[in-house]
Amino acid sequence: MPEPPAGLCPTCLHARVVPSARGSRFLMCARAKDDPGYAKYPRLPVVECPGYEPMPERPAASSPTT
Repeated sequence: MPEPPAGLCPTCLHARVVPSARGSRFLMCARAKDDPGYAKYPRLPVVECPGYEPMPERPAASSPTT
C-alpha cells in the first residue's frame, strides 16, 4: 500500500521518521525541540513551512576508473 503524500516533510532536513510499536510511522519535526512555533508532529500534508530546508543532494555514485 503506497504511503499518503506528506507534503514538504519527507524532503526536509529537520524531519525524522518515528516508528511506533504497532508498525505505524510518524514524521516528527526536529525544529519543535528548540522552537515552540513548530508542531512536534505536524498535521500532514505540510504545504508551506517557514523552517523548511531541503535535504542536501547526495552525490551520484560514480564508477571506479581504472
